[in-house]
Amino acid sequence: MTTELHPAAEPLDLLGVGVGPFNLSLAALADGVPGLRTAFFERNHEFRWHPGLLIEGTTLQVPFLADLVSLVDPSSPWSFLGHLKATGRLFPFYFAEKFHIDRAEYDTYCRWAAEALPHCRFGHQVDAVAWDEERQAFAVDYTYESAGGEEVLAGREFTRNLALGIGTEPSVPALFRPLVEDAAVTALHSADYLTHRQSLLAKRHVTVVGSGQSGAEVFLDLLRARPAGAEGLQWISRSPAFAPMEYSKLGLEQFTPDYTRYFHRLPERTRDELLPAQWQLYKGVSADTLGDIHDELYRRTIGGGWPDAVLRPATGVVGARRPDGCDGRIELELEHTQEGGCETLTTDAVVLATGYTERPADALLHGLAPFLVRDSAGRPEVDADQRLVLDGPVRGSVFVQNAERHTHGVGAPDLGLAAWRSAVILNALTGREVHRLPSRTAFTTFGIPPVSGPSGTAASGTGASDRAAGSAARA
Repeated sequence: MTTELHPAAEPLDLLGVGVGPFNLSLAALADGVPGLRTAFFERNHEFRWHPGLLIEGTTLQVPFLADLVSLVDPSSPWSFLGHLKATGRLFPFYFAEKFHIDRAEYDTYCRWAAEALPHCRFGHQVDAVAWDEERQAFAVDYTYESAGGEEVLAGREFTRNLALGIGTEPSVPALFRPLVEDAAVTALHSADYLTHRQSLLAKRHVTVVGSGQSGAEVFLDLLRARPAGAEGLQWISRSPAFAPMEYSKLGLEQFTPDYTRYFHRLPERTRDELLPAQWQLYKGVSADTLGDIHDELYRRTIGGGWPDAVLRPATGVVGARRPDGCDGRIELELEHTQEGGCETLTTDAVVLATGYTERPADALLHGLAPFLVRDSAGRPEVDADQRLVLDGPVRGSVFVQNAERHTHGVGAPDLGLAAWRSAVILNALTGREVHRLPSRTAFTTFGIPPVSGPSGTAASGTGASDRAAGSAARA
């Protein structure tokens, strides 16, 4: 890998900050676009996708077609099938008849693409971004550190446009932070589960907090690994039930470009009211995982008795502490959200499956803060083409990925929209249809159709061509 300590004479067309699946998709679809000069900076020294949750046997919740490129360009050499061909595994995959691949295999595929794509630069930490009026480009200050740490170099790169794909970070509720930071107890976010799995298995009692997919997978993995009758597990959730994720075919159409465009044009207040009501689209548990948990629990009753595994919905944690002289144990104050009663649970370890939050970009974009247009809640406005709305002298575009749920809806973090969103960005960036996008993607018509056909029905699912909705008005 070569590192430029001094900027090139000509600014880049696009510099991506972060190399997760979304910016990796952008890099893959940008590869080979004539005349487009790009670079993608990642502070880690290799591609990493939720390494603490690559539990054996867990699968993606989206089909393998939700790879980096296929839903836009299935002929791309960077597709998942292209990966299988390149690694000599296409026929085994054909006979495996798998539509949902293992998470570990998805990680391997992305790692293969990240290592092979020529413009992904690892070990590059972006420190600051500012607008350079003279060059009419963004000045990006970064630090390069070699994998072994022997070499640390500072540099600056200029680019006409940015793509922020800095991703999310584990969300740890405030009442648990002192415990997570306390080396004398075992309390961790599920993002670090595999790192601590062996120590968790050695504990007499483990409590999992959070009822989403990660919580279910951690609970199931611990349950399978512990002896019958001595499971020593509790699974706690504030949600009223361990509910399945919405996975009906028409329900999933809320993860289409059609719905994203519809959501974006709704008033801010309506969007904010709608998002919490859609929790089962992304916070539930797959029906297969819930079935696997029930099956495992049932098998443990065959010899008589019940497993020592307690599932507690409608239960919130209102207090958490390490009592004095308790030999590393943890006390949780629990409150039943429906009955109202309280109790104390003593456990040896806590795994927090409490989700993720968008990683704030305010520090990174400090130099652009005066130009950012914000909504009534102080959140950055994002236009239909995935661009931050800027007011002032800035002429370049700052595109964002997975930082726009408040403007683009539940599909923002969904892998199935990665390729389409990348194509929208590239079309907007180049001002032409680099990637042709479909004009309709759902059977459902969302909202009032703006254009009617001869019979009074919508002429298309969105009433707008995807050239307008994708290249010049994205999402």
